[in-house]
Amino acid sequence: MSVESIEVTGLVKTYRLGDVLVEALKGVDLSIGSGEFLAVMGPSGSGKSTLMNILGCLDRPTSGSYRLDGKEVGALSRDGRAILRRSRLGFVFQGFNLLARRSARENVELPMIYDGTSSANRH
Repeated sequence: MSVESIEVTGLVKTYRLGDVLVEALKGVDLSIGSGEFLAVMGPSGSGKSTLMNILGCLDRPTSGSYRLDGKEVGALSRDGRAILRRSRLGFVFQGFNLLARRSARENVELPMIYDGTSSANRH
């Protein structure tokens, strides 16, 4: 199953550092259609990782809307977001973490094992 579209509207992410509020994202609007590729670029501290963590369902926005194929991701439970990550989303982190005792293929196959994909289809 492929992702049809990603729509982000007015996305805000605010972190509290002691008494200080830090706005990592300030009203981001973004639309990504099926088959489109996107490069997220900017200086350190500009919100790239924050945006990617929200798009990858690893974090939630403070406010705004994130819709995947027309469905509001922010309304999903923690388990719902985990299922979405497992079945529909994937990206490689800059500082990726592979399991040292597994081959590259076994590391790639691990999410498919959790998803119930047969051995023949994983290979």
